[in-house]
Amino acid sequence: MLSYQTGAPGAPLVEVESDTPVPSGTEVLVKTLACGVCHSDIHLHDGGFELGGGKRLEVGREGHVLGHEIYGEVVAVGPDAEGVKVGDRRVVYPWIGCGECAVCQRGDEQLCTPGRALGIIVNGGFASHVMIPHAKYLFDKGDVADSLAATYACSGLTAYGAIKKLGELAEGDEVVIIGAGGVGMMAIQIARALGMDPIVVDIDPAKLEAAQQLGISRTYDSSQMDTAKAIRKATGGAYAALDFVGAEASVNYGLTTLRKGGMLVVVGLYGGALTMPIPFLPMNARIIQGSYVGSPEDMAALMAMVREGKIAPIEIHERPLAEASDALADLKAGKVKGRQVLITA
Repeated sequence: MLSYQTGAPGAPLVEVESDTPVPSGTEVLVKTLACGVCHSDIHLHDGGFELGGGKRLEVGREGHVLGHEIYGEVVAVGPDAEGVKVGDRRVVYPWIGCGECAVCQRGDEQLCTPGRALGIIVNGGFASHVMIPHAKYLFDKGDVADSLAATYACSGLTAYGAIKKLGELAEGDEVVIIGAGGVGMMAIQIARALGMDPIVVDIDPAKLEAAQQLGISRTYDSSQMDTAKAIRKATGGAYAALDFVGAEASVNYGLTTLRKGGMLVVVGLYGGALTMPIPFLPMNARIIQGSYVGSPEDMAALMAMVREGKIAPIEIHERPLAEASDALADLKAGKVKGRQVLITA
């Protein structure tokens, strides 16, 4: 099998030829047809997350295969595998846990530590083949394009999981989406499919224009902090802000848009630190919550929406798998609108 593996932090990926693995037990071997490129891949490729104050969380390792947004074809199954056959094409749920701890037993495999997440802990989809431990992690995509289907495993699931945390909205509850990149655009589509009319903010005029093309009528340039105050004035304060950037500036922007009792859901992993007066938390009764992808149950619900045609497609840019290093560089440089997907065909 062919794979593109990490070397030194930030260095180009290394092309490696190795033996194609043979599935055992309940395992399923999938030939990768498409694999999305995510900001998480950038952090793992660079070797860390910036924590603010000069601190850094070291992650990643040499010889690792990135890629967790995987769509592929089943080419071999273990003797105990059920519910799938050779030739089936499926979206892969990558946030796989140990299956035994209390977190996994509760259904939140994405929160298992350290877990077995594809492309994060174990080798992922920047390769010709990937091994899946069980067929329950494979989902039918319906009629959507292969490259688009791959993105639902992370950007789609991440957006759905964050929106789900808002609970049931009441009339007049306004939601602000911060960041109209790949995940943010997916959040816009899912929010609209669920009957929401979100406010969208970004620092890039091109991304705001793309949001407008999806039917968003209220967009703001978040490079100017006074627009956050304008949102709060126009709405009386938003009920919730979904931050798909996760930087110091975006978190502070989101907090500024909120009303008393509002909720900030931080999704992005750009990095930095949050400093705020502690009395403001009880005085404003605000909730700050992190959101990390979604559960297998969330994935099932999302893919049902996809198969029913409820989620409009986002902009996809296909690239050959051999351009994985260039795709990471372009994403890091902010050159990507929509989502890049590596294809092997």
